[in-house]
Amino acid sequence: MTQDIWIVLQRAQRQSFPEDYKLLAAGKPVSPGSRLLTLAPELDRSTDLIRVGGRLRRLEGQDDLTLHPVVLDASHPVTRLLIQRFDSDLLHPGPERVFAEMRRSFWIIHGREAIRRHQRSCAECQRWRAQPSIPRMADLPIARLRLHKPAFHSTGVDCFGPMFVKMGRRQEKRWGIIFKCLTSRAVHLDLLRNMDADAYLMALRRFIARRGTPVELWSDQGTNFRGGERELREAFASMEPTLRKRLACQKIKFQFNPPAAPHFGGVWEREVRSVKSALYTCVGAQPVHEDVLLTVLLEVEAILNSKPLGYVSADIADIDPVTPNSLLMGRPDGSLPQVVYPERELLSRRRWRHSQVLADQFWSRFIREYLPGLQTRQKWHSASPELLDKAVVMLVDPQLPRALWPIGHVTKVHRSDDGCIRSADVDIRGHVYTRPVARLVMLPALPSGEDDASVSPPQPD
Repeated sequence: MTQDIWIVLQRAQRQSFPEDYKLLAAGKPVSPGSRLLTLAPELDRSTDLIRVGGRLRRLEGQDDLTLHPVVLDASHPVTRLLIQRFDSDLLHPGPERVFAEMRRSFWIIHGREAIRRHQRSCAECQRWRAQPSIPRMADLPIARLRLHKPAFHSTGVDCFGPMFVKMGRRQEKRWGIIFKCLTSRAVHLDLLRNMDADAYLMALRRFIARRGTPVELWSDQGTNFRGGERELREAFASMEPTLRKRLACQKIKFQFNPPAAPHFGGVWEREVRSVKSALYTCVGAQPVHEDVLLTVLLEVEAILNSKPLGYVSADIADIDPVTPNSLLMGRPDGSLPQVVYPERELLSRRRWRHSQVLADQFWSRFIREYLPGLQTRQKWHSASPELLDKAVVMLVDPQLPRALWPIGHVTKVHRSDDGCIRSADVDIRGHVYTRPVARLVMLPALPSGEDDASVSPPQPD
């Protein structure tokens, strides 16, 4: 160390430990209430610095500064500058690495906490180690709680695949599409020949023909879904006025989740996993004929719609558990026989009453057995610090190494019905992207121009 550094350290010690310095300069031990008591401090007459006395005087092979490091207070500005320098010279490693390197020359009171505190405010450290601040799990949306409504009143849709089918001697790709009732958890599966808006619209028409028109349709930001909405809007606008009036009450309300936010549609994403597991179990990785794949897909649909929604009792005397098929078909399982009516009652109102009783029984048991299980939050229990407007953030991209994650600043935050910020618009080099908070890492303020000079932009929406 140079003479200038000794002078700076002397001033820092006299400001941090004035009473201890006076006692040691007078040749007296420090007071029993001193913070330095356990270190057996000594005053080095050659440098006029307080050093650790310690118990390692007989250790050979080590220099004097290592055996008797200079004592510093963690809260002093000189100490903070030293921590910043060591952290930068060591290329921003973990706190233990910085602490071990500094301990060779300096004994910082509460040094580990001081280093951690610095690294929490260091933009470069946070860029390599910070994690997204995930907000508290939201309350269930109203689309999940539309009781006493027909199945698929509120529907989530997603695609999965591709899967390979045999077409003569060649192989072609097929994709599956899932429509999930957000309330009753009923499932409707279909097959797509292509991943485009036309195939999606035809699948939607088949779905409506079999299940009825949904009031709202939730999906992710897939381009085929976006195209489907645009073409439906154009077709709806070009209809004759009288026909448009008749269809006004049946117009579907499209709802889109933010890009790169699969947890926004977890209710149908989890079902996609079940479908894939069942398909791979039945078909495997080998290509099959298209009719075989479609048959297996519909059988998987029947299995999922027979899945119990609540607790399944082991007592044989208890009634069957409630399933989505209880609402769709009036019985828990598609293999059970239907009610047979006498010929004299074919035109009576009893059959209509029976269907109403079955629906009422489903909703009664649904509320009693299934809904209480949705009360608890399985994760994301505590609230996290809110994302601020103009905050500097880094976009998480699992397809890129962390060093290439782009950096930008928040231009707009989006609050949910409970007032919590769950997505935001981020400006990156002139391009604005909407991302969920779970994919944004907040960074301390960067030096001017560093966020604009960030590396590659994210993948397009």
